[in-house]
Amino acid sequence: MKNTMRMPKALGKTLLRGTLAAGLLGLTLHAQAADKVRFQLDWLPGGDKAPIYVGLSKGIFEEAGLDVSVASGRGSTDAITKIASGNADVGLSDLVSLLMARAENDVPVSGVYSVFSQAPHAFFVPADSGIDSVADVAGKRLATSPFSSSNLFLPLLLDLNDVEEDSVKVLKADPGALNPMLLAGNTDVVISWITDSVLYQTQAQQAGVQLKELPWYDAGLEFYSTSVIASDRFLEERPEVARRFVAAYAKAIEYTWENPQESGQIVHEMVPEVDAETATNTILSIRPLVYNSVSERDGMGAFSPERLATSWKWVSRAQEHDASGFDPETAVTRDFMPVN
Repeated sequence: MKNTMRMPKALGKTLLRGTLAAGLLGLTLHAQAADKVRFQLDWLPGGDKAPIYVGLSKGIFEEAGLDVSVASGRGSTDAITKIASGNADVGLSDLVSLLMARAENDVPVSGVYSVFSQAPHAFFVPADSGIDSVADVAGKRLATSPFSSSNLFLPLLLDLNDVEEDSVKVLKADPGALNPMLLAGNTDVVISWITDSVLYQTQAQQAGVQLKELPWYDAGLEFYSTSVIASDRFLEERPEVARRFVAAYAKAIEYTWENPQESGQIVHEMVPEVDAETATNTILSIRPLVYNSVSERDGMGAFSPERLATSWKWVSRAQEHDASGFDPETAVTRDFMPVN
């Protein structure tokens, strides 16, 4: 028997429109599905890590089609290990640590973007100490953390500035005790990083003391420091995702230093235990590490062959490693730099 039942035209059109709409919606959602990227910090959250939080808060990563998650770290070696083992795709590390990891173990991780084109190592001294240069630390007591990478470069710094290493007395103490030692007069100089400047200056102010910073890059010890690094597997298997991430991170860096107060507040909102004012002051204090004569000359994020070679020269000397046995160019790639 022939079926003569027919669907009403209006209902048929409605169902057709619904089917088409559902199909288009599915295609749209598929096209807009963000690529997941796991980001590994080299230390705890703070103002020096602001760009990753700014990128998330301001939708910079979202606009690039990226779904970025962030994990805290416990040092550059920890970050490199996690990225090399596949627990993260991209992150931050001191380039010094990456160069040594590549030279000694050929880890499958590469530098893709320079963040600090100047290293943060510095002396902190009371403003009225009479210590105005590295040459002035001869005969002084220097306090440092036992685990600071600055200790590796101290002999090179002293030699560069004609200071006999035997003429200084190096004291080792817990990082939290260094500035109190300086303020109490139990050491003449503290070796720390410019990223600690806000904390040190705040503590000094409370004690009625003024501090002065002497960056080591002003005394001839210049090399790359904090950089964006990535898993070689990530770069090989998802190169377009990597390019979008690096470009978005570069935008987040720019926004951070154009809007330091807002960026400090963003860090606090995303990581409540970080004080907004402290984060802002940190962003301001480390600007010379990000924006300086090197970044102006070579461009933001760039690894110039000359400076990379110089960085390896200092690292290999500090680690007493045969410089000729490793080519630092193999530790970085310039294939993912943002196109202006």
